[in-house]
Amino acid sequence: MSAKNLEQIEDHFQTFQILDEQGHVVNEQAMPQLEDEKLKELMFRMVYTRIWDQRALSLNRQGRLGFYAPVAGQEASMLASEFAMDREDWLLPSYRDIPQLVWHGYPLDKAFLYSRGHFGGGQIPEDCCAVMPQIIIGAQCTQTTGIALGLKKRGKKNVAFTYFGDGATSQGDFYEALNFAGVYKAPAVFISQNNRFAISVPVEKQTAAKTLAQKALAAGIKGIQVDGMDPLAVYAAAKDARDRAIGGDGPTLIETLTYRYGPHTMAGDDPTRYRTKDLTSEWEKRDPLIRFRIFLQNLGLWTNEDEEQTVAKAKEDVALALKRADEAPKQKVSDLLNNMYEKPTQSVREQLAEYREKEGK
Repeated sequence: MSAKNLEQIEDHFQTFQILDEQGHVVNEQAMPQLEDEKLKELMFRMVYTRIWDQRALSLNRQGRLGFYAPVAGQEASMLASEFAMDREDWLLPSYRDIPQLVWHGYPLDKAFLYSRGHFGGGQIPEDCCAVMPQIIIGAQCTQTTGIALGLKKRGKKNVAFTYFGDGATSQGDFYEALNFAGVYKAPAVFISQNNRFAISVPVEKQTAAKTLAQKALAAGIKGIQVDGMDPLAVYAAAKDARDRAIGGDGPTLIETLTYRYGPHTMAGDDPTRYRTKDLTSEWEKRDPLIRFRIFLQNLGLWTNEDEEQTVAKAKEDVALALKRADEAPKQKVSDLLNNMYEKPTQSVREQLAEYREKEGK
């Protein structure tokens, strides 16, 4: 392939946008058909999640939560895409994607238990079509292809959605999943949330490709790059991808250009060591909450009272969920061992006996 042909391919993947940074519609034809109440609900979820995230950061610093990956800045990428899902669609999140999991039906108190490493956090309600967040980078991609193929074989009109960062596109699982899904036209939506840094590695050092979306070409599937700070564009792209999957047109790779305002995780990461204040300030001007708030206010759909009520609701729910998590039975080593396998192996049975004796059972 010549350099000219490569440039033509890369130029094809122009960033899809509907709302600009000032909340103005710049792509009227692409506007999704969302009723006023749906637009307000999406804004409610974004504000609610921002407040929950702020509270989670504080709880982590107090030692009341364990592992936590901040989400501020990525609300549009996360929540507007999940908003396009059906309740019976399957969700396969990464460790940062707890908000999508909760809005898909996973209780908030279980999210806090998950953060603490408590086995109760892994007990997903039967009516919540999701798996636990994946820690292994990119592993959820191959799992998504498998679930999507299962849905197709059963004749289900549902889709498997998965989320991963820009760093995951450097993993073999990512390429294998896209290739296999493409061959069998699996009803899957792969969402790469490109927040510019895989922990501390800039995306420019992850790949020589101009976009991550163009990686879909090698798998023979559709790829699209979206302004991940624009909730309307994210929703429209996710809905189109779902419609295509349901219609038998195969999977889609969506790259959302987004940014996390905080550290990679609260486990000692210092983002000031690998990114500048100017870069963060630039992305803060693109804040999805500010952009969408202006858009809704101009339509007369969002007021200061709506904002205040949402903030109060989020704080109330977080406090209640934390209380429930605090009241959960304390986890013992024997609980961990007992939940490891449906039928414990000989080694696990021996360890169970040992720890139960130590615990006074």
